[in-house]
Amino acid sequence: QTIIMDKISIERIQTLHPTIRKKAEQDYLAANKLLPHGVRLRITQALRTWDEQTALYAQGRTKKGIIVTKAKAGDSWHNYGLAIDIVIILDTNNDGLFETASFKIDKYWITVANYLKSQGWSWGGDWNTFKDYPHFELKQGLTLAEAKRRYQQRKFIGKSSYITI
Repeated sequence: QTIIMDKISIERIQTLHPTIRKKAEQDYLAANKLLPHGVRLRITQALRTWDEQTALYAQGRTKKGIIVTKAKAGDSWHNYGLAIDIVIILDTNNDGLFETASFKIDKYWITVANYLKSQGWSWGGDWNTFKDYPHFELKQGLTLAEAKRRYQQRKFIGKSSYITI
């Protein structure tokens, strides 16, 4: 089964920390190969700026909407390009045009989650509180406190905003 990455997932993988881009791409392709025809994995979120995190954190608190995160700016692995969010998309009309599926945890979701976990990704679905089923992170041996410290001290790769690992 040949899997071609969709444009959205390709673009989002390219925003990840340079040290995990290739792995994320390989894991994405391998996870897709585990899914049947008409079912595909899409990366819906990768790098998220601190400003974007602040806005997301405000949702359900000081802005309309439901609470979707407990992480303030700097407290999410997305802020360092070390996390992805996913969704399973389906070809519901069997015409090759994929439509976004719900976040319903089904056999396809569990297949992808188990595969990514076997490749070293931590899954938000395993968290004890505030389960985040779409979320996977690859911390590269860092603690969140250390990642934040490197960011605040501007320990970046070259002129980028990616922290040194």
